Amino acid sequence: MTRTPDRFPGVLAATAMGVYLLLVVGAATSLTDAAASCTAWPACGSGWELPATTDGWIAFGHRIVAFLVGIAVVATAVFAWRSETSRRVKAVITIATVLYPIQAGVGAAVATGSVPAYLSGVHLIVGITIFGTLLAGLAWWLEAETGDPNDKPENETLEPSEALPSPEEHTPHIPTDPIPRAKATINAYFRLMKPRLMWLLCLVAAAAMALAGGPGLTTYTVAATLIAGSLSIGASGTFNHVLERDIDRRMARTNDRPLATDLVPVRNAVAFGLFLTVISVGLFATINWLAAILGLTAIIFYSIVYTLILKPNTVQNTVIGGAAGALPALIGWAAVTGEIGLGGILLATLIFLWTPAHFYNLALAYKDDYERGGFPMMPVVRGETTTRRHIIWYLGATLIAAAVLAASSTLGWIYVVSGVVFGGIFLWMVVRLHYEQTESAAFRAFHASNAYLGVVLLAIVFEGLAF
Repeated sequence: MTRTPDRFPGVLAATAMGVYLLLVVGAATSLTDAAASCTAWPACGSGWELPATTDGWIAFGHRIVAFLVGIAVVATAVFAWRSETSRRVKAVITIATVLYPIQAGVGAAVATGSVPAYLSGVHLIVGITIFGTLLAGLAWWLEAETGDPNDKPENETLEPSEALPSPEEHTPHIPTDPIPRAKATINAYFRLMKPRLMWLLCLVAAAAMALAGGPGLTTYTVAATLIAGSLSIGASGTFNHVLERDIDRRMARTNDRPLATDLVPVRNAVAFGLFLTVISVGLFATINWLAAILGLTAIIFYSIVYTLILKPNTVQNTVIGGAAGALPALIGWAAVTGEIGLGGILLATLIFLWTPAHFYNLALAYKDDYERGGFPMMPVVRGETTTRRHIIWYLGATLIAAAVLAASSTLGWIYVVSGVVFGGIFLWMVVRLHYEQTESAAFRAFHASNAYLGVVLLAIVFEGLAF
C-alpha cells in the first residue's frame, strides 16, 4: 500500500523550491533589466512608493515573494526543531535560516545599485548555499525515515547471476514469410539506432545552437547538425547492441533486441554502424571540423568507453557515462560558433548532472535485471537507500546548474517558470519514490526527469530563437 508522505518533507521540499524560484529568477537577465526600474528599497521611488511600470512591478513582486519565502524558511526551521529530526537536519536548516536575512540584505544592496558589482555574484552564491542546505536536510530526513540501514551489499564486485542461455533455450521467433520478415528486418535496423534516445539528445544540440545564436545559426547548420547527430546516436546505439548482445539475452527488458534474437546478423550490424558513423562524421565535417571531431568522440565514448569499460566495471558508470549525453551540447555550440564556448559548457554540465538523477530511477526499476546481467549499477552494489539519496543530490546539482546557466545567458521567464514548475514536479516524484519504493514510483520519477529536461530545453530553444 502506498504510504502518504509526512507533512515535514512536503513543507521542506516546498520551501526549497521557493528558495530556488528566487534563485533562478534573480539569475535571469530579465529580472536584471526589471531591477533597474525599482532601485529603492523596500519598494520603489523614495522607498515606499508603488511601482509605476511593468518592470518595476516585476522587481517589487520578487521582493514580496522573497518575504513570503523567508516566512516559509523560518516556519520550516521551527518545524524541524519541534520535531524529532536528526542533529544534522536541524543544523543545515538552521544555517539556511541564518543565511536568509543576509541574502535579503545583499539583495537589497544590489537592487539599489550602491555596492560593487561583485556582490551580485555573492548574492547568487549565498542563494545556492541556502537552497543546497535545505535540499541536504530533505535528503537526510527522507533517508532516516524511509531508508533501510541494512540495505548495504557487502562488496561492489558483481558477476552475472545467470549463465548465458544455451542454443536450445534461445530459440526466438523469426518470421519466415517474405513480407513479414522484411518488415521485421526493417524494424530491427531501426531499433538498432535506439530512436528513443534521439529526440532528447537532438533537443540538447538544438538548445545549444539556439543559445549560441549569431550568424552561424543558419538553416543548413541546424539541419545538418540534427541529421548528423541522429545518425551518430544511431551508430552508437548499433555498436552498443553488438557489444552487449550476449548480456541482452539474460535481461528481461532487452532479450527481444534484434541481435539478441538473431534477427540481424552481427556482421551486418557492424557494417550498419560503420556506415552510419561515416555518414554522420562526414556530414558534421561539412559544418566544421570541430563538430566532426566531437561527433566521432561521442560515438567512440558511448560505444567503447561507456559500453565496454564503464558499464560492466564500475558503479560510477552512470555518472561518468553522462559525458556521452553532454557531448551533443558541445557539438551544437561548436556547429554554430566553431569553438567550445561557456554557454555550451554550462549546458553540457546541466546534462551531465541530470543524467544520474534521471537514470538512477530506471536502475531502481530494473534492479533485478541489471543484477542478472552482471552490471554494477548503483542499486545493485550500493543499495536502494543510497541510490535514492544520490537522486536528490544530483537533482539539486542539476537545478543549481540550470540557475547558473540562467545567470550567464540571455534566458528569461519561460525558462524560469518551466524550470521551477517541472523541477518541483521532479522533486516531488522523488519524494514519493522514497516513500513508495515501487517500480511504478521509480518510473514516475524517471518520466518526470524526462519531462523536466525536455521542457527546459524547449524553453531554451524558444527563447534563444525568439530573443
